[in-house]
Amino acid sequence: QVQLVESGGGLVPAGGSLRLSCAASGRAFSSYAMGWFRQAPGKERMVVAVISLNGRTTFYATSVKGRFTISRDNAKNTVYLQMNNLGPEDTAVYYCAADARWGGTPTTPDEYAYWGQGTQVTVSS
Repeated sequence: QVQLVESGGGLVPAGGSLRLSCAASGRAFSSYAMGWFRQAPGKERMVVAVISLNGRTTFYATSVKGRFTISRDNAKNTVYLQMNNLGPEDTAVYYCAADARWGGTPTTPDEYAYWGQGTQVTVSS
């Protein structure tokens, strides 16, 4: 099992940047594909970015491609989401997720067994 704790959310003006971190505890962090998802009020939880076990493969939602960067440090058991040029449409609770059952970069919430508690990101216009 793995426990996930997100940090780095907050309030930022449009055009600003934030860096989210997700610290994992438990064994074999490098065995888990890691994803960032977000959920805005009244909307479904949607994938933002995913990174493979070794960090060589990534996936980005179209809406964040070119603005967000996912990375991981397996030595620190941490995955990051660098978010640049934020807009009000990026306002949501951001969740970190992990799963060891699939290869590659799973992109749906149902493919992830472990979730963090979420961190709020609010972008003011």
